[in-house]
Amino acid sequence: MFKWETIEPVTIIPGFHGPVLHSGRMSFGFWRTEAGAILPQHSHPRGRMVHQLEGELELIVEGVSTVSKPGTVVVAPPDAMHSGRGLTDCRSVDTFCPLRGEGRRQEGPRILRRAMGGRD
Repeated sequence: MFKWETIEPVTIIPGFHGPVLHSGRMSFGFWRTEAGAILPQHSHPRGRMVHQLEGELELIVEGVSTVSKPGTVVVAPPDAMHSGRGLTDCRSVDTFCPLRGEGRRQEGPRILRRAMGGRD
C-alpha cells in the first residue's frame, strides 16, 4: 500500500506538480495543476486516462476539446495527439499504460520538453 503524501512530488512541466507512482505495468500521477498551466501538444505510445478530482482542466485529444470536471475521465489513446491547460487550479489522477519509463526521472519527459521547444 502507498499513500500519495509519502511520495516525493515532482514538477513534470511548469504548472504540473505531484507524486508519481509506478506499478509493474502502469504509471500514476496525482497532479496539482495550476490555473493557466499549459500541457503542450504531444503524443506517445502509451495510453492515458485523466480522472478529474477537483477544478477544471481543458483537454484536447485529436482536435476535440473537452472540459474535464470533477468525476469525469478523459482518455487519450496510444499515439493520439493531445494537449491541455488548467482552466482553474485543479487535481487529477493520470494513468499511463504501459509503464511510463521516462516518468521515473526527476525531470519532465523528453516528449514534453521537445513540445515546449527544449532539447533532450
